[in-house]
Parts: sequence; C-alpha cells; structure tokens
Amino acid sequence: MKSKSGMRIIVLVVMSLALTPGVEAQPTASLEQEITAYTSNLPFPMPQIQLPHIPAYQVSIVDFGAVADRHTMNTTAINDAIQACAKKGGGTIVIPPGMWLTGPIGLDDNIELRVEAGALVLFSPRFEDYPMPTKGSRVTSPIHGQGLTNIAITGRGTFNGNGHYWRPIKKEKLTAKQWKDLVASGGVVTSDGKMWWPSKEAMNGEEYLKNLRKANKKPTPAEVAGAKEFLRPTMVDLVGCNKVLIDGPTFTNTPGWALHPSECENVVIRNTSVINNWWGQNTDAADIGSCRNVLFYKNVLDSGDDGICMKSSPNRNREFALENIVIADCIVYHGHGGFVIGSNADGGIRNISVRNCTFIGTDIGLRFKSARDRGGKVENIYVDGIRMKDIATSAILFDMIYEGNADFDPAKAKIPYFRNFDIRNIVCDGAKVALFVRGLAEAPIQGISLKNISITSDEAMKMEDADGFTLNNVWLNFKTGPVLFVKNSKNIQVEQLTTASPAGLFVRAAGEKTENIRLLQTDVSKAKKVMELGPDVRQGAVVIQ
Repeated sequence: MKSKSGMRIIVLVVMSLALTPGVEAQPTASLEQEITAYTSNLPFPMPQIQLPHIPAYQVSIVDFGAVADRHTMNTTAINDAIQACAKKGGGTIVIPPGMWLTGPIGLDDNIELRVEAGALVLFSPRFEDYPMPTKGSRVTSPIHGQGLTNIAITGRGTFNGNGHYWRPIKKEKLTAKQWKDLVASGGVVTSDGKMWWPSKEAMNGEEYLKNLRKANKKPTPAEVAGAKEFLRPTMVDLVGCNKVLIDGPTFTNTPGWALHPSECENVVIRNTSVINNWWGQNTDAADIGSCRNVLFYKNVLDSGDDGICMKSSPNRNREFALENIVIADCIVYHGHGGFVIGSNADGGIRNISVRNCTFIGTDIGLRFKSARDRGGKVENIYVDGIRMKDIATSAILFDMIYEGNADFDPAKAKIPYFRNFDIRNIVCDGAKVALFVRGLAEAPIQGISLKNISITSDEAMKMEDADGFTLNNVWLNFKTGPVLFVKNSKNIQVEQLTTASPAGLFVRAAGEKTENIRLLQTDVSKAKKVMELGPDVRQGAVVIQ
C-alpha cells in the first residue's frame, strides 16, 4: 500500500506531464474513426476532415484572477489567459464550475476553450462592453475569432448570451399576460403596437443606419456605433478559420444567431445544444456560411428562427462557396425550418448530405428558399431519413420568391437555380401542406426526386414553375383540395401515389406552360373527380396511366 505522500508525488508528476508546454494533445482515435464513418460512402467525394491539434498545456481562468460571483467582470482575466496560453504555443483554457460574468471572448490559434460541467458563462448585458470592430456591420460577438487555425470550444458547461437585452419581440408571438409583463419591464413599443424593443436606440437603429449611409457611403465605426443597440451580435462568430471543433457546450439566450462559422474549412460541431425561446427574433441555431468540409452531428437545437441553415456568399476562389457538408443525427425543436438552404445562395452551394434527423414543431420541415436578388447555383443535395411532427406550414418547401422579392433590383439580378435534389424516406405527422413548390418562370426548379414519402397534412401538393420532378411511392393523408395542383409546370412524374381516403379531386392543372404531367401506377378510380384543367391548359398535358 502506497503512503499518502507517495500518492501525492505520483499525482504531481502526472499533472506536470499533462501541463508541459509543447506536448500536443492528439484527437482520440475513436473520434477520428467516428468522423471517418460519418463522411464515408457519401454520394459525393468528401475530403478527410482535419481536426484541430491542441497542445497539452492548460491554464485555468482562476489563475488570472477570474471570480465566479456573477458580478465581477472577468473579461480581462479570460482573455489574458487565452493570450498567455497562445504565447506558449497554445493549449486549453479551463473555465471551471461557477457563474462567470464576462464581455466578449477572443480566441486565438491553437486554443481550446473548455467550459466544464457546472460552469455558466454569462455574457454582459451592458452594451458598452461590446466594441464596434474596425471592419464589420455588427458589434463584437461574445465568442469570436478570425483567420485562426486549430481552435476548439468544448465541455459540458453553458454559455448564456443575455440576448433578451438585445432582441425585439413580436406581440403576436406572446400570450396576453407575457406581453403585458414584457411591456411593464421597460423598453419601448412601436407606434403600431406590434413589436417591443429593449430600447429606443435599438428600435430606431435601422432608420439611423439608413440615413447615415445616405449621407456617407463609408461611415466610420464610431458613426455606426450610434446604432450599437440595434446591431446585436452573433453568439459564436468564426470567420476564415481552419480546423474547428465545437463539442459539448450549450448555448442559450443568444442575441442573434447562435453558431455562425463562415468561410471556414474542416469544421466539426457535435454533441452541442442551442436552446432559445421559439419566439426569439432571428435566433437561428446554426448558420453555416460559405464553408467547406463540415460535419454537423448529434446536436439538439431549439430556436426562434431557422434550425440548421446553409448560406453562401460569393468567394472569388471557388465556384461553390459552400460545399461538402454532412448533417446527421440531429433534433430540431421549433424554429422556422428544420433543415434550410438559403435565402442567400449567390455564392453557390453543392454537395450536402442530411440524414437521420428529427424536426418537431418547426414552421417548415425541409425549407429551400431564395429570391431573384440573392440566388445562385444550388445542386447535389441529398436528404435521407427525416421524421417530422407538428409542422406549422409545409413539410417540404421550395420557394424562389422568398419574402416576395421585396427588394429586388432587376439591374442586380442573382437568379437562383435549384437542381438535382434527392429526398427520400420522409415521414411527417402533421403539417399544413405536404409539398409546396414555387419556382421562377425564368428559372424553374429542376431535377428533384422524392421517394418513399409519407405525410399527414391539411393539404396535399402544390407546384408552380417546376420542371423535372419525380415522385415515387408517396402516401398522403390530407383533408382538403386536390391531391396534386400544378401551374406552369412540366415533366412531372408521379408513380405509386396512394391516398388514405378517396380524394374529391385528384389533379388540378393551370397555366399555358403546363405539360407532360404523368401519373403512373396510381389508382384514381375512387376520386370523385379525376382531373380539372384550366382553360389555358392544352388537352393531353396531364396523362394518367
């Protein structure tokens, strides 16, 4: 039996080895194998994702003066710990259990920020703690990094963004009592009584910036700061980073979007939770922007806007600014969409695999959206194995007239071209519409395959300006309207379609451009009326065999 002093020596030796600078902590073999398994056997070539390699050196924020009493500001302590660690070549910054109040945290190369179980990082509610960067249109994000390599945010603790100090709230999203309590808490209400803002400056910020940019196309950061309370930040903002890992933390009460890697490569986000109120304005859970080689899996998300969203802005070096994305084994509660592409897709998007995910209570299940002022090429999208429950509007939606093209400038047209989608093994229990498609006359949505689809909804399928849709083995249980409504669409083939009960009308067709609509191996004999053609639809445009 070893003596206590002997045991103490052993422990100290182990600790000293663990904290020795220059010893690199390699990713575990099991994690690398798991990542390989998720990114293998895909319908497109996927490069091997490279994980960050963080040196084994560790420091605690307590060693730099951090205090877990909720009122001591720890901004300097946390950032000093990061910089001290970075000067030694990198390592892990440990945030131990406790409640830590802080301003923005800036990451650095070769840094892992580990928030341990029981740790709650509470970001400051004071606007003055968030400076305006010299470049950029929003205040500094609570967690941020730009142009970094080898960075990680890990652990089982929680980051709270104090987002309710930043966000507006729509009256229609609250109960009468919630609205009454909110207004009584302070802030201001718009003149029409429909929206509450935390402050008058926040409410007037958009108009302030509009007038500022009319007078000066390149306003200074100091001038833009006049709208600081309107320019609420993204919770985690990583720009142009390589080898990124987010593993384990919970992000909640975010001012705006929660997780936003943009122009990043080799990104893994796993075992992570985002928890926001469903009425939280613009609180997207995850927006992957213009990234490549991304694995997003085993995450649980609850948001007030899109759940998992793909966005793309032009990149001079690549035809497709966003590509090679794998999403798997995720759950999305609430939000505007479970999995979303767009609306801005003008940088090009391709090679996305989404599989084995569950969406509960989202406004839309699979949401693909764009518009004439923000479109681009979107292709090679593969969705397999999605379960949906209680979807407020469409289970599956393609909409190229997002927000009605309200700001469309014909001189700056960026037409969306959505094509080559393979969507299969979809089950939805409860939606307003099973399938909604609205393309553009000059750019119909093309080459979409839907197979093994089972949806219970109020209405069935609506398609406008679609070209080359193939639906195979579709089961629909709906209440009203035709099974299939098509307008100015062509080359639509529906095979083995079954309805839970006899339909009042099976097919309604409209528009002079409608042609080659074919229903194969589909029993329409029990429908009260098989077909209804508009006056501008030629005979033979719809064929049932």
